[in-house]
Amino acid sequence: MTLDPARAAVRLAVRRYFGTEWGSPVLVACSGGADSLALLAAAVFEGSKADTRVIGVVVDHGLQAGSAEHTAQVVAKMAALGADETASIRVTVDPGPSGIEAGAREARYAALGQMATHFGAELVLLGHTLDDQAETVLLGLTRGSGGRSLQGMRRYYRDGAVGFGRPLLDITRAQTEAACRADGITWWEDPHNADLRFTRSRIRHTVMPVLEQELGPGIAGALARTAEQLREDMDFLEPFELDAHQRARVPDGVDLDVIDDAGEAIRSRVVRRAAIEAGAIPSELTRAHVLAVRALLGTRGKEIQLPGHVTAWAEGEVIRFRRTE
Repeated sequence: MTLDPARAAVRLAVRRYFGTEWGSPVLVACSGGADSLALLAAAVFEGSKADTRVIGVVVDHGLQAGSAEHTAQVVAKMAALGADETASIRVTVDPGPSGIEAGAREARYAALGQMATHFGAELVLLGHTLDDQAETVLLGLTRGSGGRSLQGMRRYYRDGAVGFGRPLLDITRAQTEAACRADGITWWEDPHNADLRFTRSRIRHTVMPVLEQELGPGIAGALARTAEQLREDMDFLEPFELDAHQRARVPDGVDLDVIDDAGEAIRSRVVRRAAIEAGAIPSELTRAHVLAVRALLGTRGKEIQLPGHVTAWAEGEVIRFRRTE
């Protein structure tokens, strides 16, 4: 029997994450949607070949009526798909200054890290797809926060002792749905994904279809490739930025006179990094904010309010930050 192409593509994408480098077990974050269920099914298949235990984990954010019942259904579905073990964890979401979406994301990743530590896992797999990456790039464009916003989601990163991998960043949402159909898996449609009050939902259901219609197919792939290229550039620049920031650091700020030879791009990055260290919200800190902070140099008594309740002011060539009262 010929293997369904979508199922084959998902399995191939997941395969590289199963080997001696990662060890056992591997956690798979599962919401019950097509993306995460296709990921889990492929992980179970690849894990059985690599002698790696696969643990399915669902995070209950408690933001929707019936979330506990939904969580129980996802746990049952993960077990039916062959996960070696299943677990769920309920979190409390603090919207904070960044909003409910960012608060839920922060709580989710913290919970997944805790679960990985509990099970002795070094790797957590996440079900983000190429379409999610494209939407993330467009969100970055709306924020005007520069290359960092446009570089999208990383394929792999570490948070302490736990690694987080995104095997499906080259796989489309249509492919994960096709893979689920090939495996006879029914999936859940999160109502929040269709709620146009959320910016990402508007991008998914309004902006992306218009771009595809007016500019032709393949827009999501082009945006994802742009993110990949920008990430390479940002990775190259980061060591220079870190070195300049270390040299310029002073209590509560940075002395830009020390890094006068660093170039405008690096100096602006140093200012941005210092603002974030002081508590500014990275996703809301735009280039306009950074330029306004730099324009404080040479002024006296002038202050600027940054997102995240941070105040910036200048003393000579030193830019300082404090929490806004």
